[in-house]
Amino acid sequence: MPSFKLLNSGAGGLDFAERIRALYDHFEQDEVLVTTSFGNNSAVLLHLVSQVQPTQKVHFINTGFHFPETLAYKERLTRLLNLNLAEISPSAQINDLSLRRRFWETRPNTCCYLNKVLPLERFKEHHKVWMSGLMGCQTTHRQALQIFEPPSISEKIIRFHPLIDMTEEQSRQFRCLHRLPPHPLEERGYGSVGCQPCTDCAPGRNGRWKDHAKTECGLHTAPCT
Repeated sequence: MPSFKLLNSGAGGLDFAERIRALYDHFEQDEVLVTTSFGNNSAVLLHLVSQVQPTQKVHFINTGFHFPETLAYKERLTRLLNLNLAEISPSAQINDLSLRRRFWETRPNTCCYLNKVLPLERFKEHHKVWMSGLMGCQTTHRQALQIFEPPSISEKIIRFHPLIDMTEEQSRQFRCLHRLPPHPLEERGYGSVGCQPCTDCAPGRNGRWKDHAKTECGLHTAPCT
């Protein structure tokens, strides 16, 4: 496999679909972990994957705290794009503990870790590369990410962000061009949609973890409890 410097240099000159297509020159389908949140921009990556590698399994982390609209959107996109969808969930005990203790109010990092980060860990161990639809325009942390990120000290998986340099306008144009339906809450003013207890109606990501010094759930950063 080429160096990460060469990979990023080469991928930077490709369009978004070509990047995903090129990934499968280096990895088998079963080695690729694809995740989605079924959030506002999720349809872009899902459409591309469905066109480039239609049998690729796509994983949705069902925390148990999603908006009903998100779950309905999941069903709609799964049918529309004929996705090979699988769900990842926290244990019933952990989910119930989070609900009873209302961790999202007092310990949001713990809540995200128990219901998102931890359930995904066992899946990451069985794959070589993790593809997600992160966009650099979403947060300061994501602005610093490259298309390919090498494994960290604590994990062996390579992270692949084919849309990292896509702008919000490009995302809107892509969804319009391919007639992809918007998330139902986007039409009601939600700039970003996560779990229901931690998401308010606001532009951009301003409605995520309101009143907390938190901008990431922890999936795409070093886990923190």
